[in-house]
Amino acid sequence: MIGDNLIDRVRAFANSSGSAEGVSATPLPCLTVLRSHAPTSLKAVLYNPLLCLILQGSKETVVGTHKLYFEAGESLIVSHDVPVFSRIIDASAEKPYLALVISLDMQIVRSLYDEVGEAVLDAAQSRALHVGETEEALVNAASRLFDLVHRPDEAGVLMPLILREIHFRVLLAKHGVMLRQLLRRESHASRLAKVIAHIKTDFAAPYSVSELASIAGMSTSSFHEHFKALTATTPLQYLKNMRLIEARRLLMDKGFTVASAAFQVGYESPTQFSREYARKFGAAPSLDKAV
Repeated sequence: MIGDNLIDRVRAFANSSGSAEGVSATPLPCLTVLRSHAPTSLKAVLYNPLLCLILQGSKETVVGTHKLYFEAGESLIVSHDVPVFSRIIDASAEKPYLALVISLDMQIVRSLYDEVGEAVLDAAQSRALHVGETEEALVNAASRLFDLVHRPDEAGVLMPLILREIHFRVLLAKHGVMLRQLLRRESHASRLAKVIAHIKTDFAAPYSVSELASIAGMSTSSFHEHFKALTATTPLQYLKNMRLIEARRLLMDKGFTVASAAFQVGYESPTQFSREYARKFGAAPSLDKAV
């Protein structure tokens, strides 16, 4: 149950941040606030490992053919970097969509192995995104983290403690199933995380499925099967999505030209890049270029 006090405090912060819609950064690098006064259309975005706690309104996230809906009191736990489509479906001027997004740190996750224990580790692999009811203890910890936005003198001491508690409670949550898999370094989840980290070091490299399987230490067929189970897409489609999302960042945030962004992420043909970019984002890359 989300208390009105936390909703009011988060809304007041969003009002004071100067950002009318979308993402409001906070002084805490691990925490952002999301707000919208109206529903939005589906947009292609990259989810990094995170906890998204919905305070008000509701959202839909699509990964592959799998759709997730979550609303106030529920949260989304993301264990791996996954390209998705996402939209806000319940928001209004009187009752805007509000959410707290907390980045998850895999070093903190793995440091909690002894505290979590073998007894709660799940044997079966599942997707990288899971939705579930947020337990009161986790809501309280997130609320205390948000309090540090207004107490920067205390954040240096208290933030690491609260973040460790949040990671612990996320690991124990029913929908923390895939995150728990990452506690085992030789699990399929950990091996696939290693592949994703490798891809992010060089988007332009001409990867093959067999090469990625070798990095994971798995057979090609096993790698393909487990990768698709995790991300709801094939390894090569995942790579294409990651390249396009990175190219969009280069265009919008770094001022790259369309051609230079295309070559930077591994496209040999700017024409093919523009065609696939428009298909994914609904607009030509030239329209997203920073001016």
